[in-house]
Amino acid sequence: MARLHEFQGKALLRQFKIAVPQGGVAATPDEARTIAAEIGKPVMVKAQAWVTGRASMGGIKKAATPNEAAAAAEAMLGMKVKGFVVEQVLIEEQLDITREFYAGVIVDDRAQAPLVMFSSVGGTGIEEIAAAHPDQVASTHVDIIAGLQDYKARNLVRKTGIGGRLQRDLGGLLVQLYDVARTYEARAAEINPLVETADGKLYAADCRLTVDDYAVFRHKDLGIEIAREYDRPPTALEKIAYAVEAKDYRGTFYFIQMAEDFEQGDGYVGFHGAGGGGSMMSMDAVLRQGYKLATFVDTSGNPPASKVYRAARIVLATGPIDGYFGSGSGVASQEQFHSARGLVKAFLEAHLDIPVVVRLGGNAEDKAVEILERLNEHIPAPVEGYRKDDSPDFCAQRLAALIEAGELRDVAPPAPRPAPQQPYSFTTVTGGTVTFDHALCATCESKICVQECVAQILSLNDDGCPELNITLAEAQKGRCIECLACEVECMFQGAGGGHIDLPIPGLDEEVI
Repeated sequence: MARLHEFQGKALLRQFKIAVPQGGVAATPDEARTIAAEIGKPVMVKAQAWVTGRASMGGIKKAATPNEAAAAAEAMLGMKVKGFVVEQVLIEEQLDITREFYAGVIVDDRAQAPLVMFSSVGGTGIEEIAAAHPDQVASTHVDIIAGLQDYKARNLVRKTGIGGRLQRDLGGLLVQLYDVARTYEARAAEINPLVETADGKLYAADCRLTVDDYAVFRHKDLGIEIAREYDRPPTALEKIAYAVEAKDYRGTFYFIQMAEDFEQGDGYVGFHGAGGGGSMMSMDAVLRQGYKLATFVDTSGNPPASKVYRAARIVLATGPIDGYFGSGSGVASQEQFHSARGLVKAFLEAHLDIPVVVRLGGNAEDKAVEILERLNEHIPAPVEGYRKDDSPDFCAQRLAALIEAGELRDVAPPAPRPAPQQPYSFTTVTGGTVTFDHALCATCESKICVQECVAQILSLNDDGCPELNITLAEAQKGRCIECLACEVECMFQGAGGGHIDLPIPGLDEEVI
């Protein structure tokens, strides 16, 4: 789920005629002072962070004057709240509150329907409210076709002991909140506290909205960078990784950066799984060896080799990790040699000098292990590949042993790739470029690129050099599946004439 900040959620509530306190968002103390002066009364200064308990962390303060608001903003901006760096503060008028409520709409996955909840007590989490005051909490599922009808909303409020005009007003607000959630496809839309002021008006004093990951693309106006529910802003690498996933529908690439600012020897491992449940088991195996995770990555659902390559490159960019561990499901249906080739290309380019252990359990695992372990002649680091019968714990123990041994081979970095003398190139679906140097290809005896081309889109021309047997447009639209065989196999078994450039915008020094 993709979270919205409080000020963003309140902007949506305002669109649906739900009253929110007068205010604005500030990124500097001077902006906070200006907003407070425009409000012209005592204000609240609230750090914008996806955490609960902001007040106890110094993230919510009262300010009687614009200068006090500026001082409070200065204290909050830049502060770290549970790993979240505060970049904005919300300046709002103080309300004369006489009573607090809770209102929420969540998606009940078990019932496969929206669930509307109301409590005549607010201010704390709905779970705590329900435990302490069960008679003051009511809920109802909503027919997605009919929507939340006025009389059902009023009945919900009535069950908590509220009647008269207040019952009517609260019922109407619940309908408006449901409309917000329905319009923006929210997994959760909560107002807590929903307050009544001394003059009898209702205000959303705080709110929390999360939008369904798969609906984000339909709501570009929300400005959501990443359709993930983090408890902090996404890191630069997480943004880069999400861009890879957003532009390539084939398979899954889920990336979370678990650590920053660490040194070699601090015990951090780059973790790269395949398959959610298997990845969790393998992650636990690494932790049991006493190591910490720099990343949590899942490339599953039969991703192309190019996606695995980009994932590996991003993992390696996390920092000076002590080892690279790849392991997921032992019965994966995806062709494991695609993952192996993606890893090989990434590790070769990095001239990797940290140990690698990868468990490639699944289809064609023997071929995948063979491809991976050919790296041992070409990079300083030791590389070990394992199969589904090798447990995650055994593989994690092997990585620990390799890290502890600290043995590296004396392997010179690869020489810069010379410019092709007779280039033949085409573009792939993700903006990559496949190039064959026909001057080298003509000398190749194995023609391994044609043999190993999974999509079978290459044929030999009259000079014995690989060319497309489809149109350039077809290759660019996805007929070239970016299996990377024409580079990886060419390097190991051919004349070295094949090369694939796969740009990663934001990670590469130069975006092609």
